Amino acid sequence: MTAGLTIDQLAEKHSATLDTALDVIRTRAYWSPHPEHPKAYGPDQDGGLDAAAGQAAFDALRDRRFELDQPGTDGWTGSEVSPYGPRLGIEYPHADLSVLLPAMRSAMRPWRDAGPRHRALVCLEILKRISARTHEMAHAVMHTSGQAFMMAFQAGGPHAQDRGLEAVAYAYAAQAEAERTAEWVKPQGKRDPLKLAKEFTAVPRGIALVIGCNTFPTWNGYPGLFASLATGNPVLVKPHPRAVLPLALTVRVAREVLREAGFSPDLVALAAERDGEGIAKSLAVHPDVRIIDYTGSTAFGDWLETNARQAQVFTEKAGVNTVVLDSTDDYKGMLSNLAFSLSLYSGQMCTTPQNLLIPRGGIGTDAGHKTYDEVVADLAEAVGKLLGDDARANALLGAIVNDQVKERIEAAGRLGEVALASRAVANPDFPDATVRTPVIVKLDGAKPDAEAAYFSECFGPVSFAVAVDSTAEAVELLRRTVREKGAMTVGAYTASAEAERLIEEACLEECAQLSLNLTGGVYVNQTAAFSDYHGSGGNPAANAALCDAAFVASRFRTVEVRRQA
Repeated sequence: MTAGLTIDQLAEKHSATLDTALDVIRTRAYWSPHPEHPKAYGPDQDGGLDAAAGQAAFDALRDRRFELDQPGTDGWTGSEVSPYGPRLGIEYPHADLSVLLPAMRSAMRPWRDAGPRHRALVCLEILKRISARTHEMAHAVMHTSGQAFMMAFQAGGPHAQDRGLEAVAYAYAAQAEAERTAEWVKPQGKRDPLKLAKEFTAVPRGIALVIGCNTFPTWNGYPGLFASLATGNPVLVKPHPRAVLPLALTVRVAREVLREAGFSPDLVALAAERDGEGIAKSLAVHPDVRIIDYTGSTAFGDWLETNARQAQVFTEKAGVNTVVLDSTDDYKGMLSNLAFSLSLYSGQMCTTPQNLLIPRGGIGTDAGHKTYDEVVADLAEAVGKLLGDDARANALLGAIVNDQVKERIEAAGRLGEVALASRAVANPDFPDATVRTPVIVKLDGAKPDAEAAYFSECFGPVSFAVAVDSTAEAVELLRRTVREKGAMTVGAYTASAEAERLIEEACLEECAQLSLNLTGGVYVNQTAAFSDYHGSGGNPAANAALCDAAFVASRFRTVEVRRQA
């Protein structure tokens, strides 16, 4: 195969970016090569799309077949309906896996032999081309996840691309440490020393399966996809049936770049499924699948960890995220920050706070002592003011992603006293969209029947204001929640050094990521690539963190060849 992109060309384009990424994962400083602002994208980029071109590109995808030129295509499938109402009408190739998987396996050797740096540079070219089409990707994410446009643009575009690049950097660093040569000499006294020439090579495990999610198809999908590809593994992408398009676009770009770089495009392929087909289970236990990345329900994540024994399994499942309210020296800022966190994307994030643990005697604030009832009422008012204007509400909330979330909102009022009722918000651009504001329910933590509510994940814009006897009791409940149910995030507000110490120690011992006293423009349900860890891998919510060395190290193995010198 003739290469259109040589290693020298790739190095000239991307070496500086890779080197900076390697430095930043060490320093944990802020950095992003992918702009967050829509006006930063346009034709001045190589193949870039501005807002109008991105909208046109998305519109051109609808009501037609999405060609990928994959081996083993035995038909077409697709049934995506936007949470905003429109049917996308896109059909994707359905794969005969008995043909596709062997083709992917046969593509491995040249990719392995290319070495870690060449692979990393190809991955950066893929990301660069995806970045240039961020406007198109934003519409694809919006109309499959229900995110509002700006969130879909940022989280589905630059933030997802940052996470992909972060994974490439970690993968390259781990392989660079493993790949080396050595001259081994053992003295033998008066006899000649023993001499061996040793060569150590990072070798891939096999086909990697990425099982995509509905809510954040690129943000959650890119870390595993690029970590596996950069470590030499072919990647089979199995999207969520309601969110195929963002990952299909990704696969198309990846195949294009791989072909131009002289490698088989079958290193990356799409496995779209027919309605009710459920191919994730059969793929997960296929002997050729050696790595699995999954984001979704705890039940299926547990099943994968138990049954996919031939594979290295990375799961991000579900947890019960908790915020401890002890005291604050910025009451207004605390309420504003929490209101935004509860509202963003209608709480349909694995990091959204659910349980707010508040001493029943109240909390100390810079505005005077506030009782439990006052804190809850003031938070409800803050959410109401934030979302009082329908235009702003639509921009923050997006659309409800599925009927199950809507049912949880409607059922929340039966769980306790409603402090803030959810209201429907009309979206003038998409009248068929289901847009709902958050609901806050008051619960008494001392009552056994309340525990059934707050001790289970209630995915969506539902939160529980749980009255507890003291901050110490809140910390113990936090410990138990993380240990038994898991948490992707923990938040706390306190002006007390002792309370802060207790909360921090609980999170260190239970392995949960903690955010303290956030009152500005950073929120507990947001994490920044290259600096923040998403999840910890140390509690039931996830068995891996995005992204650390452990996330990449087991995607390859080091094979040693010894030769007599």
